Order: sequence, then C-alpha cells, then structure tokens
Amino acid sequence: MHTFPDAKAVVREIAPDEAVILNRPHAAARAARFFTEKFPGTAMYAVKANPSPDLIRILWSEGVTHYDVASIGEVRMVREVLPEATLCFMHPVKTKGAIREAYFQHGVRTFSLDTMEELQKIVEATDGASDLQLLVRLRVSSEHSELSLASKFGVDLADATPLLQATRQHCDALGICFHVGSQAMTPFAYVQALERVRAAIAEAAITVDIVDVGGGFPSIYPDLDPPAMEDYFAQIHRSFEAMPISYSAELWAEPGRALCAEYSSLIVKVEKRRGDELYINDGAYGALFDAAHVAWRFPVVALEDDLTQPLTEFSFYGPTCDDADFMKGPFMLPEDIQAGDYIEIGMLGAYGAAMATRFNGFGATLGFIVEDEPMASIYRGDRPDPRSSDNVVSLR
Repeated sequence: MHTFPDAKAVVREIAPDEAVILNRPHAAARAARFFTEKFPGTAMYAVKANPSPDLIRILWSEGVTHYDVASIGEVRMVREVLPEATLCFMHPVKTKGAIREAYFQHGVRTFSLDTMEELQKIVEATDGASDLQLLVRLRVSSEHSELSLASKFGVDLADATPLLQATRQHCDALGICFHVGSQAMTPFAYVQALERVRAAIAEAAITVDIVDVGGGFPSIYPDLDPPAMEDYFAQIHRSFEAMPISYSAELWAEPGRALCAEYSSLIVKVEKRRGDELYINDGAYGALFDAAHVAWRFPVVALEDDLTQPLTEFSFYGPTCDDADFMKGPFMLPEDIQAGDYIEIGMLGAYGAAMATRFNGFGATLGFIVEDEPMASIYRGDRPDPRSSDNVVSLR
C-alpha cells in the first residue's frame, strides 16, 4: 500500500474521482500499546468494529492477544490471520454448527450466552466439553452511552441466578460479561454495571472466574469529548477489586471503537453544491453509514488551500439514488466550498469501512497509508487536562 504524508498529498498526486480510505498504522499501534500497558486486565479487540486483517496484525504486534469474534466468519478470518490468537465467541446467539466448528476446528474455548437454550446448545455442540470458559451476559443500562446496546442481549438481574448456577456446572471457568453501550461518556457507566454484577454474584452464590466489562470505551468526535481513558481504567479497577470474587479472578474488556477509530479517515469529492447541501461520492451505503443512520458527527476538513471564508454548517448527500443517503451533520466547512473540492472526514476507523456496501456501484475502493496524525486522539498526550468524571462514586 502506497504511503503519503497526508490527505492533501493524496489529492495532489491522485486527484481521485472515487472516495479514498486513508489508514494510519501508527495511530492504531499507539492505541493498542495504551490498552495493553494501562488497562488492569486483558484487552480483547472487538473485531466487528473493523475486521481489516492489516489492522488486526498491527494490534497483535503491539500485544493484543485476545479477539472478540461475533460470527463464524470472524472466527475463520482471525484464525487465518493470527493462528496463535485467543478467540472468544462473544455473540450470545449462535448456531450449533458455528459453535461446533469454532470449538473443534479453530480452538475456541470461550463463549458467551444469555439463556438456558444457548447454554444447552453450547454443551451439545461441544460434546459436553470440560474445558469451556462460559460468560453469562447480564443486561445493564446504556443511559450513559451515545448508542444503546441494552435491548437485544443480556439476562435480567432478576433472572440471572438460575442461569449462572446452571452454567457453573458446565464450564471450567465461569464469567459474567455486559456491554454499557457504544461511546460511554463517563466512567460511571462501568461502575453502575459492575454494581449489578456484584449483585448477581451475591444472589447466585457462585464462584466467578472472569469479569468482562465489554466495550463502550470512547473516542473523540465533535461535541463528544470524553474524560481521560485512565479515569475509566481506574474506576473499573476499583470496582473490580471490591467484588466478592476469588483472588485469581480475571478482568477483561472488549474495546472496539477505542482501538481503531483513529486508524482511518476518508477523502471524498464534492460533486455538487445546493445551498448548504453538498453531494459527495460516499455516504450511507459506504463508510458513512453511522453519519446517516445514527446522525453521528465526524470531524471534517476541506483539503483546498484557496478556501478562505469562515466555517459554516453543511449537510451531505451521498452518491446513490436513494433519498435515505443523507447525512444531516452539521459538518463545519468553509462557506465557499464548491463542486470539485475535496474533504477529509476523520475518525472513521471504527464502523466506517467495515459497514460499507457496493450499493449502486459506489464505495471507496482505493486505500493508502498516511503518516500524519488523526484529527483527534485520546492517546496522544496533548489534550488540555481532560476532565475527571465528577459523578463516580467508590464502592468500597
């Protein structure tokens, strides 16, 4: 993959007519080092956030050894790329065939579940294996996160005791996992969820070997400037240490967005301007799915040096024939931007290229490496004294 200094260099040399993905291996490596060095447990990459083999190799090279795989397709892909990685099948609803293949062909020993039916499925598909690590997913609140993950999966606290007790009988190691939702904006989200885990352990009166706090670790976007990542780690560690668990119990996490958001950005070309609406050559069916469907605001910058007017608010239309290919924004760009100009859209390493389709024949097909910094970084060390959360309480 060809390397350029930055997005402007790509535009000068290529002048691309199609959208272009830019990857920053150094940013992903920095994020991985941060987690492997500072998280007080095992950081397990959530592959669904960005399943790029190149990215996965970068994370592995920086010490990420565990991978949260959510489908048999992800199991196969990561096992091929990383033969020695530890794979954990963390989707709570799987087919017997997927479980069986994962266990017998790919060495997967860790599975999550949230019902008695799924437990029975795992036991049968693995022929009653005695070396399983089974994690019961507990439903917790997503109230402190930008995107909820509270309605689809997870056993309610009131129903957790019989499932935990039954699961304990069929595994070598028992865990409890949860997900506070995507882009958690305060460490209190994890404190609150871990208090629910504590209650589940006490009510079930079982020995728990693993506590997995899931994903939700944030990145920086316009109007979303989270506390320092160290605040999250400190509060998670404090709550974990106060739990009624054995001294050898393990703490896990499943960062996805936080490990890969800074990895990629996107160059798009303005094809038409209509007032404050810009028609660009990528959109809802490409790398900008979240910008369209959940109104996610990504940082943007115009790549033309001759744009001099003040920034103003724009919305985007993507290139397909569909009215739903619309991104409200607002995206702040120079008021004199016109058709033919280029824009870089940042922080798209998570749920960007991974969500793209080829609907209507559009979508980024070119990719390059760039050496400059991402538009924002929670790891770079230059944030002005990120605020500590002011609503975290100790459980001691």
